[in-house]
Amino acid sequence: MRNSDKQDQLVRSFKSLLKEECFGSQGEIVDALKEEGFDNINQSKVSRMLTKFGAVRTRNAKMDMVYCLPAELGVPTVSSSLRELVLDVGHNDALVVIHTGPGAAQLIARLLDSLGKSEGILGVVAGDDTIFITPTMNYTTKQLFDSVCDLFEYAD
Repeated sequence: MRNSDKQDQLVRSFKSLLKEECFGSQGEIVDALKEEGFDNINQSKVSRMLTKFGAVRTRNAKMDMVYCLPAELGVPTVSSSLRELVLDVGHNDALVVIHTGPGAAQLIARLLDSLGKSEGILGVVAGDDTIFITPTMNYTTKQLFDSVCDLFEYAD
């Protein structure tokens, strides 16, 4: 088997393993790849592959922290449009809440922070996949919600 074929097979196996959402450590991924016949794999190689493919650690359905790939999660990449990163926008009387794919909230929050008070944004707080926005005194939460929806071309 040619070296490029081996590399392609390694990448396919690596991605397939991450789709299982059951590997919480790089060591577990190394062991699984070795079980699939990749004897020359080590932790540093897995670490480089995780970085190369934008893998992130997030909670799976069992609430375990596991490695996942961005395609499955909508994690921001260089080619992601902002519209693709926003999953949901909602509001109540106090806040506008944006739900994003894992890892995207910080990027979007920076954009919103840069718009600032002139756009009715008093403050923004972001986690990994959730953003809270509070309006200034002269904006209602509904007005801010409408502005945010327009910004991301999100139809509620």
